[in-house]
This record gives sequence, C-alpha cells and structure tokens, in this order.
Amino acid sequence: QVQLVESGGGLVQAGGSLRLSCAASGRTFSSYARGWFRQAPGKEREFVAATSGSGGTKYTADSVKGRFTISRDNAKNTVYLQMNSLKPEDTAVYYCAATGQTQGLWGRGSYDSWGQGTQVTVSS
Repeated sequence: QVQLVESGGGLVQAGGSLRLSCAASGRTFSSYARGWFRQAPGKEREFVAATSGSGGTKYTADSVKGRFTISRDNAKNTVYLQMNSLKPEDTAVYYCAATGQTQGLWGRGSYDSWGQGTQVTVSS
C-alpha cells in the first residue's frame, strides 16, 4: 500500500499559478504510475493528468492542456502538478493517486491508492 499526501493548494486569483505536490511513502515503487484528479462540488471526480512510472509518458485532460503540467521526481517519491493561468472553473479538491498498472491511466478505476486531497480555489 502506498500512502500519498498532497500539499500546495490554496486561494489564488484568476490568471495565477499554484504548484501541487504529492509525496509518497510506505511501499513505494518508482515504477508506479501517478495521476492527478479533481472534484468540484456536486460533480464527479475527473481526470486531470497522469505520468508513467519513468515519467516518459504523460497524459493531460483537454480542459487543462497547455496550462497544467505534471512531473515527477522519483528520487523524492514526489509528483507535482504545475498549474498556470488558473480559471475559476479549476476550483476543486485535487487528489493524487498511484497505481501499478500501465494502461488506462485516465480512469479513476485504474488507481488503488489515493491521497486525502487539497483544496484549490480560484477567485474571479
């Protein structure tokens, strides 16, 4: 089991930037794929971005493409989500997740370890 802890959320004005971090501990493997999802009030949890274990393959949702970038530092067992040009519609709780699978990284069901989430609020 992998334990995940997110940090870096907060309140930011539209057009601003935030960087989320997700530190892993416990049974960690650098080969594990990692993903970011978000959930706004009254909505389902949706895919944001994912990276393969090596970091060589990345996926990004169309809604954030060109604004958000996922990266990872395996030496620190940490994955990051750099969020630029934030919009009010990006407001949500952001969750990181981990999986030993290599396929379907945009699907919630592919992940078996989740963090507790960090709130991101973008004011207009």
